[in-house]
Amino acid sequence: MTVGMTRTRAQGVRRYELDSGIGHLTPAERAARGKEARARVPRGSHAVFDPGAGRPDPISLLEEQAATRVPELVPLRYGRMSVSPFAYYRGAALPMASDLSTTTVTGLAVQACGDAHLSNFGMFGSAERNLVFDVNDFDETLPGPWEWDVKRLAASIDIAGRENGFSKKHRRKVGTATVGSYRRAMRQFAKMTNLQVWYARADMEQVRAELASQATARQEKTIRKDMRKARTRDSTQELAKLTRMVHGDPRIMSDPPLLVPLAELLPQEAERSAMQAQVVDLVANYRGTLPSDRSYLLEQFQVDDIARKVVGVGSVGTRSWVVLLHGRDESDPLFLQVKEAQESVLSRFCGASRYANQGQRVVAGQRLMQAAGDIFLGWLRAEVGLDGQQRDFYVRQLRDWKFSVDVTGFAPRGMRIYGEVCGWALARAHARSGDRIAIASYLGRSDAFERAVTEFGALYADQNERDYAALAEAIDSGRVTAERDG
Repeated sequence: MTVGMTRTRAQGVRRYELDSGIGHLTPAERAARGKEARARVPRGSHAVFDPGAGRPDPISLLEEQAATRVPELVPLRYGRMSVSPFAYYRGAALPMASDLSTTTVTGLAVQACGDAHLSNFGMFGSAERNLVFDVNDFDETLPGPWEWDVKRLAASIDIAGRENGFSKKHRRKVGTATVGSYRRAMRQFAKMTNLQVWYARADMEQVRAELASQATARQEKTIRKDMRKARTRDSTQELAKLTRMVHGDPRIMSDPPLLVPLAELLPQEAERSAMQAQVVDLVANYRGTLPSDRSYLLEQFQVDDIARKVVGVGSVGTRSWVVLLHGRDESDPLFLQVKEAQESVLSRFCGASRYANQGQRVVAGQRLMQAAGDIFLGWLRAEVGLDGQQRDFYVRQLRDWKFSVDVTGFAPRGMRIYGEVCGWALARAHARSGDRIAIASYLGRSDAFERAVTEFGALYADQNERDYAALAEAIDSGRVTAERDG
């Protein structure tokens, strides 16, 4: 694994790979690597954000991404990003990755999320039917610097805090608490055995109990409410929300442009039948990427209907499908989301993925980072899509108790509690793939790192506001077209 100091655009791409050889080093040798990195890259250096005069235009970077997306959906992406600075930030993973590529790094690699902002953490159901909390978005995952994920999380704290009307003092407290939680958790994981780290997870009942001493009665009530709501979000609920009966069979309803059945995209019967047959074949091929028991389970379901579904903010315009299947009968539904996977925004700065299929890249990264993944998580490649192009996809359940917390309504105390849980979850995800002992040694016992990264977060929040204003100007001038939902 390459260890470096500072990367600049002039240095080009530094390829990051996970170091499977760390197990051959003693804990003392791994700790020494962290201290060596600290000597080369002082923790205070992470406070600096100075991209220089050659900083790429963020709107141009967004337009680059738009070139490979569904043209009629791109205005919806800009419309969603234009709602607020935090909404813009959620869709601007590429501009920030470009900015992060100019910052100080230790060179210690982890399986990075690539988009670790506050809204990309949340609850979902494990295979054992426990409700767990974890990172829950992996479209951009790739081996890369652990610091980049922490900085994206810290910046999202400051941006969301501004949107919620927090004072600078409160934003700083929440930021240092969040990054401090990451540091303390990594130091705890450094003391654990490999298996203890692998089995560690944030069960929501345990999280709720631990937070009870810190949360107000109202906050604990909200946590309980969100947990109850999460447990209702499954395929049965989606069947009632997304379908209607047609001649005795459930069919996905039309709500363009957010939800468009295949019958509307391909009104010609011959084309539609050919595409449906292709989807059935793709599902059969995708089964081969699942463990044998899950493949056997999926084989007992039959495809009923297909629709294009718009999701998220940053993903709008990528090709995303929802496939309705039934098992024993129509009262036994399964909704699969088939989501396009393009190259990670990190790839131009950290090197290309080792996986030729971008869907496999997402799945491999998710399996490595998450403590408990979707039982139907897999990947496929469509040789010929609707546009005639080869496309990579990953597949998962559309809903499996998945629930993201709305951070825009938090007060400072609630944001701090939530941020600390996110910091712990990110540290656990990094500890599974990176040299947790070296990273913990680098972070040390003091609060130097969290103070520096919190300062970076505030500086980047300023930049984000300027970029958000640039998007608004681009929309006003007609450079880009934006459409709002509804």
